[in-house]
Amino acid sequence: MISGKTKLIAHIGVPTESFQAPMIYNPWFEKQGIDTVVVPMGCEVEDYPAFLRLVFKLRNIQGALITMPHKVTTVGQLDEASRSVKICGACNAVKCDEAGRLVGDMFDGEGFVRGMRRKGRDANGASALVIGAGGVGSAIAASLAEAGIARLGLFDTNPLAADKLAASLARHYPSISITTQSNDPSGWDTVANATPLGMHADDPPPVEVERLSASTFVAEVVMGHEDTPFLAAARARGCTVQVGADMLFEQIPAYLEFFGLPSATPEELRGVSQTAIDQANAATTVREGAGSRVASNSSLISETRKATR
Repeated sequence: MISGKTKLIAHIGVPTESFQAPMIYNPWFEKQGIDTVVVPMGCEVEDYPAFLRLVFKLRNIQGALITMPHKVTTVGQLDEASRSVKICGACNAVKCDEAGRLVGDMFDGEGFVRGMRRKGRDANGASALVIGAGGVGSAIAASLAEAGIARLGLFDTNPLAADKLAASLARHYPSISITTQSNDPSGWDTVANATPLGMHADDPPPVEVERLSASTFVAEVVMGHEDTPFLAAARARGCTVQVGADMLFEQIPAYLEFFGLPSATPEELRGVSQTAIDQANAATTVREGAGSRVASNSSLISETRKATR
């Protein structure tokens, strides 16, 4: 029940129709009796800088989740940025400290590293090849560096993007051995696909799968379908794999901690969100049976179900 005491977490981006966070956070808050709610807020690009500052003037604001297309713009609005934000040049979580300063962090990569650890893989002293030097790839590389990776390979079809990320990482982590321009997966402890390849069944793999060792940890960020052809091929070679949705559910506890809220396990979050999705799906089916078509809700349910399998 929302009341005058309820704290708000603004989920800011545009368009909002595909937002998945409310279907995960809000059932968890309700189950735990946490008087906080995630509210989608569709803010246009031209209004965003002023809007972000105004949102944090609210007395009952807990924080903000930032998604596309505002992640990069957010960096310039912060009073304090984490090292991951500085490396990535993007931010997806903002809170206000006791002095009224906006503090930002980036958790995509944190979710990736937490997922690795849960599967028994430690980045400390290991090596990793990250395919894709965009927003997600940059976040993964930054979190691997923070976790103590010793050797890091970066590859992007735009060589300048990989070189730029390598230079940024080198400034903050000068002891890491960083190479670019090769997507050969042989000899790496971890190989991460941080590109859109895999969203479609006929997409080529991001690396030559035949060169993967069975001991390599292979991870995916694509969330449209869990078992992408790349992961299926890696699993067939004996590799331990991590699906894209794992990164999503592993990073939510980090968000909760950032906002000063009680944490949760990925399994708990999957459970409550799946229950909420099933209930919403059942309600939609009843309405449709009565002749009411709610296309936007059906679309959201479908997309969220894919990410929570």
